[in-house]
Amino acid sequence: MISFRELCQEHGIAVTHQRQVLFEIMQGMHGHPSPEEVYARVKKKIPAISLATVYKNIHLFVESGIFREVSMHHGTLRVEMNSRPHHHMVCTECKAISDIDEAELGLLPSHTTLPGGFLVERYAVDVIGICPECQAKTQVH
Repeated sequence: MISFRELCQEHGIAVTHQRQVLFEIMQGMHGHPSPEEVYARVKKKIPAISLATVYKNIHLFVESGIFREVSMHHGTLRVEMNSRPHHHMVCTECKAISDIDEAELGLLPSHTTLPGGFLVERYAVDVIGICPECQAKTQVH
């Protein structure tokens, strides 16, 4: 497994204590955390850190390719740590985002270039609906 120092070197960013703590915490989080969720955990280890610093470093990780950003149109920035080919299920009620493997959707990329010469880098499908928890809340009322 590649070390944080090697990862930063590979992606051209400087290694700092704050970035290392931020990275390690994000790696341990499941799902698609928002910067505010990451900040709440990082603040426990580095009480002096600001939300702005967390945002700045998350953006740096995304821009450098260490992490990917989940589609912004779900309301807030969400960060992707899952590097396996997958797509997302987005709840319209609670805005929760869950992963679904490509094979489960039956959508395997068949083209690398689309009409008009559009070069495909990756596919990102959003399945929009209502999660089981929100369905259960609706049925109770």
